[in-house]
Amino acid sequence: MTFDVVVPTLGRPSLRALLERLEQLPGPRPNRIIVVADEGTRRGPAAARNQGGRQSRADWVVFLDDDVLPEDGWLERLASDLEVPANVAGSAGRIHVPLPADRPPTDWERNVKGLERASYATADMAYRRDVLVQVGGFDERFGRAFREDADLALRVLEAGYELVRGRRTVEHPPGQAGFWRSVSLQAGNADDVLMWALHGRGWQERAGAPRGRRPIHLAITGAAALAVGAGLVGRRRLALSAAFGWLAGTAEFAWRRIGSRRDLARMVATSVVIPAGASFYWLLGWARLPFRLRRGGSPRPDAVLFDRDGTLIVNVPYNGDPELVMPLDGAREALDRLRAAGIPIAVISNQSGVGRGLISPHQVEAVNRRVEEMLGPVEAWAVCPHVPEAGCECRKPAPGLVVGAASTLGVDPAGCAVVGDIGADVEAARAAGARAVLIPTRETRPEEIEAAPEVARDLNEAVDLLLGGAR
Repeated sequence: MTFDVVVPTLGRPSLRALLERLEQLPGPRPNRIIVVADEGTRRGPAAARNQGGRQSRADWVVFLDDDVLPEDGWLERLASDLEVPANVAGSAGRIHVPLPADRPPTDWERNVKGLERASYATADMAYRRDVLVQVGGFDERFGRAFREDADLALRVLEAGYELVRGRRTVEHPPGQAGFWRSVSLQAGNADDVLMWALHGRGWQERAGAPRGRRPIHLAITGAAALAVGAGLVGRRRLALSAAFGWLAGTAEFAWRRIGSRRDLARMVATSVVIPAGASFYWLLGWARLPFRLRRGGSPRPDAVLFDRDGTLIVNVPYNGDPELVMPLDGAREALDRLRAAGIPIAVISNQSGVGRGLISPHQVEAVNRRVEEMLGPVEAWAVCPHVPEAGCECRKPAPGLVVGAASTLGVDPAGCAVVGDIGADVEAARAAGARAVLIPTRETRPEEIEAAPEVARDLNEAVDLLLGGAR
């Protein structure tokens, strides 16, 4: 059993303390500690964790936040936590949030304390790497540090796996928060709308997420809007009644949040704004939902590697004649869409006819040139000339062609997508840690279709998946 540690970071000073603690702790060592800097790109923690996960080659990927500190014995307990049956795909660590002993906690500190009850928080969460590949990793439509961990956990559970709680513990100091921090957090209400659309009614219970006060916030905001509207049309009594309802709801909310006198001004000011902010972002989530659903949840690949025969062109066994090249319907359009998106294209092809003496390398190159004449330029070609009995590392389903094409393009194989028509293409992608999309043909066996992580009807549908459904 091997594991890598992935830490997305915004460059906070706490990162150094985390890395030093991992270096000092006794116990089994991670293969790699992969730190993904997000302070420049600001693509969000989901994208940063995906980037780190794609670089891993270990059995398990352990995600840590950059502001936690593993407690003594963490590595030993982690190793024990990962010794689980094959149907267990993830192990959640325990989170301890220390609060000050000399004063009541602030609202922000109580909010962070809630992480101790979170079921699948990626402050310390380990997943089997092959399961991450199978479910497509984190959904990058969740652009902030909210709900992306619950979404991934639900997709893993829906795939038939189990998630368990481990014995290891990390300390998560609450840190400091700006005056309006609790208001800015209301943007997460838009992500709750996406969670409902993706996982249906009752997702909070399945994800172990509290329901919160959104119905009350909507009622308070509605009362405020009614008071203003009634006042504008001269309905004074109705306006006063609605204003009283708003004031009572706001006062009750502020009273529940006030922890000490030093927090009084902040709690009163933010309690006035939070209900309207929560309602606004919730409604914005519904307005933006069609766009977010069209985008799709998987990250765009760094490159797309296509099988040749049966995927881009009609399969003519052991073809050495360029005149017999016939593109499949939609092939040129699909490749042009990737080019327009700035995504490099490569072709990876088994050509055992060379090893069998049926065609020459020169004929293979001539056919490849004809493919480019008809379908446009290809940045890299990777061809295996060996017969199956040779036991080479390049012939699909081995990962050699995927790794070689990715190296030529200067990208990580784990950031690539492989599109093919048979199980060997899918297995080559999996062996290299790449994403796989299968386009079944008459030659594709039913069990290969069943085992494929993603299936498309044709090339353009495959590109839809890779580009997030955008046309």
